[in-house]
Amino acid sequence: MWKTKTPGIPDELFDRDEKVPITKEEVRAVQISKGRLKPGMIVYDIGCGSGSMSVEAALQVEDSGHVHAVDYDPKAVELTKKNLAKFGISNVSVIDNNANEAISELPDADAIFVGGTGKDTTEIVRMCLDKLKPEGRIVIGMIQIETIFSVLSFVQEQGLKSVDITQVTISKSRKTSTGTMMLARNPVTILSATKN
Repeated sequence: MWKTKTPGIPDELFDRDEKVPITKEEVRAVQISKGRLKPGMIVYDIGCGSGSMSVEAALQVEDSGHVHAVDYDPKAVELTKKNLAKFGISNVSVIDNNANEAISELPDADAIFVGGTGKDTTEIVRMCLDKLKPEGRIVIGMIQIETIFSVLSFVQEQGLKSVDITQVTISKSRKTSTGTMMLARNPVTILSATKN
């Protein structure tokens, strides 16, 4: 269905559910680039939502790699499975469980994407760092200011290297009866770092 490896699959190609979040295509492209993925890697997608990050990551790590998609929302799990099937992706395991319980059972990772989490984001990041291989990358997408502050404070204490904070603000065009207007989306702050 998607014939290119370039990240940023158009949002409209994914099956959607109003109650299940999706990481928007432009944000996905930035996050994938921050993850520095390559074939053969083991990747986590924590808070997989619609599965859009899982699909993108799976394409990057190819069949020699594997993605572990985790979400506790049954609707998100089903939607992720549906999108994986739609794109013909077979190198992803979908885990219907709370991240706090699922992470400890996963194999060590080369790259971890964290998003869609609630108030326990910092604790999830802590658990992920324990499972991240040396020189592995962690990429955290955040919207709430409180989450950004908490995660940044924690990451600074961990002595990670190559810490980068990027805020992505996207406006998308929409046709109206009189022309085209730009509609702003929520800014997303992306923190990425490498484990020593």
